Amino acid sequence: MNNLAAADLGTLLQLIPVQRAGAALLLAAVGLPVIGVVIVGLDIMPVRFAMMHVALLGIALGLLTGLAPMLCALLACALAGAGVAPLARTPDGLSGAMGLLMSLAIAAALLVLALSGVNAQGAFALLWGSILSVGTPDLWLLGVLAVVVPGLFWWRRRELALLLYDRELALSSGVRVDRLTLLLLVLVAVSVAGAIKLTGALLVDALTLLPALAARRLGSSLKSITAWAVGIGVAVNLTGFLVALKLDWPPGPVLVLTAGVLVLAVHLIPERRIRSWRAPASAPSVSLPSSH
Repeated sequence: MNNLAAADLGTLLQLIPVQRAGAALLLAAVGLPVIGVVIVGLDIMPVRFAMMHVALLGIALGLLTGLAPMLCALLACALAGAGVAPLARTPDGLSGAMGLLMSLAIAAALLVLALSGVNAQGAFALLWGSILSVGTPDLWLLGVLAVVVPGLFWWRRRELALLLYDRELALSSGVRVDRLTLLLLVLVAVSVAGAIKLTGALLVDALTLLPALAARRLGSSLKSITAWAVGIGVAVNLTGFLVALKLDWPPGPVLVLTAGVLVLAVHLIPERRIRSWRAPASAPSVSLPSSH
């Protein structure tokens, strides 16, 4: 993009790679912030770090075997998400497993790259993103996530509201918690892998977690938090991308900074006297949360 620094923003927006990148960010703004709501609601922050490492291992295996690196990353993350689902019964159990998974995945990735003689530059470049290299398969993946993730939230909104509010309450209400948790963890893993090319593995929080953190402050129910998360995601992605194009800055860091400023601004708003949608850990009893 350096040779386009002086170009008019309108001219840049006519370029096919820029249009694809913009479309990818819009699609990402629909599905990925909802995944952030899941991460915050289930208190599974370590999962996204572990999936970044697993994605790198998948990319390394793809480079070694000649298969599509991003496809290998998606499959590796999906399998890892499914594999750790039984450990999600308690946050402590999941955190320990994620620490082990992170260490093993990055060690295996480095070993594969070293023994195979594959140039590691392409693999590690994905840690910082390559948004202008977004292709049709990436758009399809983000499009599927933009449909599946909100669709799941609408279809299973009562069960999700109960699970994200309090696991024990969900169990006592007949929710199939283990199956739903497995599905959510797989979606989280695939979403992290799908966002890597946009912002890089190290900055994926800009598309997932940060909009959810701001939305949690503004919303009073799962439905309103989800709506806020998507709206904030769209605003952050469009604003950050346009600023990055105009100033010829790398989009990934600009998106993170834009989302971070918005989160800080939202937390400066005086907190309203509303009941949280999540049950406090020490609460002796809870009542049914609203999913509307």
